[in-house]
Amino acid sequence: MSSNGQRKNGSQPSKRKKRKPKVPARRFWGEDKLDVALEDKIEIAADPAAVVRSLGSPPLSGRETLAEHYFEAVYEKVVGLGGALAAAGDLLRLDDEEPPEDGEESGPRG
Repeated sequence: MSSNGQRKNGSQPSKRKKRKPKVPARRFWGEDKLDVALEDKIEIAADPAAVVRSLGSPPLSGRETLAEHYFEAVYEKVVGLGGALAAAGDLLRLDDEEPPEDGEESGPRG
């Protein structure tokens, strides 16, 4: 092709649109059924930063104390948001509920 948009033989380029291949339709979020049986409800952690704190101070020389404070604030926020999501999905164990015994389900899900 030459720079003015014409072919070497003088004809104009075709104006036909190229067809896009059709993709089979499917739901974006997948199926409505659960693949995993939910047997236990979720309990909120009493100390969200315990595991991370057990690893030692963050390697930020001169700023360890300040970093620990901010990290702990983030962990508490995440646990709060996770608890809210669990409560919205009826997955949160309340204080008055007893944990299920081994092999016993906590009730029907619907």
